[in-house]
Order: sequence, then C-alpha cells, then structure tokens
Amino acid sequence: MSEYRERLWPSPWIIAIAALAIPASLLTFAAIDLVVGALTGIVLFSGVIALATISAPTIDVSGGMLRAGKARVPLAFVGETELARGVEARHARGPGLDARAYLVIRGDIDPVVRIEIVDPQDPTPYWLVSTRRPEALRAALDAARAHSA
Repeated sequence: MSEYRERLWPSPWIIAIAALAIPASLLTFAAIDLVVGALTGIVLFSGVIALATISAPTIDVSGGMLRAGKARVPLAFVGETELARGVEARHARGPGLDARAYLVIRGDIDPVVRIEIVDPQDPTPYWLVSTRRPEALRAALDAARAHSA
C-alpha cells in the first residue's frame, strides 16, 4: 500500500509551447508544401508531448522505501525535510544547491522538498524533489518513518 504517490506530469503550458511546433513547421515548409509542414508540426508536437509524458518521474513513499525517479532509499536513512516555494525554491535549485545532491526536479513545478539522507555510506547529503503537494509528501515521510521506527 502506498502512503504517497505522485507523478510529475508536464504542466499545461508545456503543451501550449509544444503546440508552437505546428505553426513553426508550417512556416518552414510553406515554400515546399503546406501538407508536409502540417504533418511535420503534428509529428514534432506529438513527439514532445510523448517524451514529456513518458519521462515524467514518480515520487512514491511505500513499503519502507522512498522512491523518486529512478532512485530509492530506505526510510530508515531519511532525515529531516524542508519545504521551499518561490524565491526559496529557486535558491535551493540554484545557488544553494550542493553538487552531490540527488535531483528530481521539474522547472515547471515550483515547490521543492529537500530530504536529508542520513546514511553514513551514502555521499549524497540530500535529495531535492519537485512536488505539487509538498506538505503531503512531508507528512507521508514523517508518518512512514514513525511507523517503521
């Protein structure tokens, strides 16, 4: 049973930006053939949307594990969490970022949760994870850690 699960789907504005491939292709291929331009635009749009959807990472807290993207860590090695939004989130993703941190961030999702890793064998000091529901993720981590302790 999953205590928390979230898929970081692309934001609607990503779809709108990808749709710009259609008129751009029409303009590029207008001198050759409008049908080729339209088909090229539709293929590019579909490819961008498919790639953004397929590559959307999942965050999962269940079975005594935290999974974010392709990585996982036992909840026994999860320490304190910090939530950040707006300017604080930009700082956490930019100048405040430790190069050793594990990242599962989406530029189109503002809130991030910094999850401390307390495994002495792991050189990763923390995970920085984008989430649309930072309070729910923090609550699930706290509850799962309390349950496993």
